[in-house]
Amino acid sequence: MSIFEQVIAWLTDPAHWTNTLGTPGIPQRLLEHLQYTALAVLASAVVAIPLGMWIGHTGRGGTFVVGVVNSFRAVPELGLVILLVLSFGIVHAVSALTIALVVLGIPVLLAGTYAGIRNVDRSVVDAARGVGMTEWEILLKVELPNALPLIFGALRAATLQIIATVSIAAQVALGGLGRYVIDGFAFREFDQMAAGAVLIAALAIAVEALLTGVQWLVVSPGLRKTRARASRATTRTDRPAVASATES
Repeated sequence: MSIFEQVIAWLTDPAHWTNTLGTPGIPQRLLEHLQYTALAVLASAVVAIPLGMWIGHTGRGGTFVVGVVNSFRAVPELGLVILLVLSFGIVHAVSALTIALVVLGIPVLLAGTYAGIRNVDRSVVDAARGVGMTEWEILLKVELPNALPLIFGALRAATLQIIATVSIAAQVALGGLGRYVIDGFAFREFDQMAAGAVLIAALAIAVEALLTGVQWLVVSPGLRKTRARASRATTRTDRPAVASATES
């Protein structure tokens, strides 16, 4: 039996979808994975989006703050989780995991929000000031709506990274779908290990599709059409360059 057949057999086994002998089934592990992810994404957004909006609007300290926060990407999440668990104690493992995931999510969200606000056409911002709008009104009614495509793109990227990284929760005695990967590797049950990886990938695809749908509903149709026209214009502009490069 190939590994693909083993994975299908493992996933279609009813015993793995129910809580048997005190062992959580796939639905409970999925719920745990989503809970860890939602908590980390929410905490990252609460910190990064307002900060990115303020820096993008004022232009103060943007290079410094974004550069410092981006340096957090070099931090190994697994090592950070283990260090925090050793510091806080296993009782606070969820808090340790959340902090590590927030360190992962903030740079993506902050950079996307900052770029979205700064890329708003300055003539539009100047026109808003000219009609007497306050700085808060400009930020919330002009810059933020125009920046939503980039902010949502950053949110999707951060969420997918966090979903994948939540798998390390199993290393500190927590749940989630990563439990199948870690336990499968530990007990040499490679069908379980591969099935866990498939479940995590399927969850990431489903969440990406959901966030894409939300973005389609929230972002102004005018912005969607503008981005589509810009994308087509860029494609047409790039084609001659590619052709000339090929000929040369």
